[in-house]
Amino acid sequence: MQVYQVGGAVRDELLGLPVQDRDYVVVGATPEEMVKQGFRPVGKDFPVFLHPRTHEEYALARTERKTALGYKGFQIHAEPEVTLEQDLARRDLTINAIARDDAGRIIDPHHGVSDIKAGILRHVSRAFVEDPVRILRLARFAARFEQFSIAPETLELMREMVRNGEVDALVPERVWQELAKGLMERRPSRMFQTLRECGALIRILPEVDRLFGVPQPVQYHPEIDTGIHVMMAIDYAANRDYPLEVRFAALTHDLGKGTTPQIEWPRHIAHEQRSFELIKPLCVRLRVPNDCRDLALVTARFHGIAHRAEELRAETLLKLLQDSDALRQPQRFEHFLQACESDFCGRTGFDQQPFVQADMLRRGLEVVAAVDAGAVAIQCVDPGQIRDQVHQARLRALKQWQQKAHPS
Repeated sequence: MQVYQVGGAVRDELLGLPVQDRDYVVVGATPEEMVKQGFRPVGKDFPVFLHPRTHEEYALARTERKTALGYKGFQIHAEPEVTLEQDLARRDLTINAIARDDAGRIIDPHHGVSDIKAGILRHVSRAFVEDPVRILRLARFAARFEQFSIAPETLELMREMVRNGEVDALVPERVWQELAKGLMERRPSRMFQTLRECGALIRILPEVDRLFGVPQPVQYHPEIDTGIHVMMAIDYAANRDYPLEVRFAALTHDLGKGTTPQIEWPRHIAHEQRSFELIKPLCVRLRVPNDCRDLALVTARFHGIAHRAEELRAETLLKLLQDSDALRQPQRFEHFLQACESDFCGRTGFDQQPFVQADMLRRGLEVVAAVDAGAVAIQCVDPGQIRDQVHQARLRALKQWQQKAHPS
């Protein structure tokens, strides 16, 4: 029985990056032998075990044979005679097919170390085409390692997979899992650009793919192209280390611009509502978590109003706070402001501009929240009038604040 450290931990150590998780491959052992040594089996599709003390993952060396479309269409062979080299050969990229033995020696049959030094994402073998998830994983690595390029022959294999329908066999949960991870990388735009370059984006997220080439008014969007703007918005959110919900909202806030009739270009009248309607089926299709879905819907619907915060009448401002449920969900409203900021700053020449509208909307929420609804209710003779009286009290408070802030 021999144990090797493999995969991302070895890669990241070679890159000088902090290691989050360590994975190991075990050669020459059976599942029964692993259990006897105290390892706890956890693998569903192939033999994976948790170390009894460190709880790190140890997988038996294995080979795979393609039997059907999709990432689950494999027959797994994990026996003691499977070698380390055979196990490494089934991996996706050369930079992930490097092992280290217990003496610290590097085992690198596919020249992953050279590709790390050259900054290249390259497939290990033709077996890359057998698993469609590898397209998403490679795109995610492109977002993480922004200095790396994709080997031309690997990009061509990805295009072949799209043509052969492998991408269409992806299950929604796995697509969302990889997209969510990619959105949380250092430069998420590279993930979507990679997917678009190989032709997979139109299959996975057609709502985003069709934004590219759609113009916007140059006085508001110097970058002009809607797709480019959305990429700039998600990169801005990543640079500010905003959470996943904010990054997803930035990705989807302008989907409606992809359905604007060309005769109306570059204007996009009522695109907010069309974006709102497009997000609903997208989130159902990809099984998007509720917190991401809800923030995306709020952002799509109200980001245009938020950008006009400085000119909003008290009535409109109060309606925004009520319709966005800001009083009951202040944390989500803060995330909404972060998504709007990403939209505002995700434009050519605007990345360093202050988004003053956010501070105004925060202050407006504070003013409304400070109104004592209970005290107003006690003063109401008719209980049926309580809701209206609370509304009027909040409206008066907003008007008084606006008059103080802008006495002219």
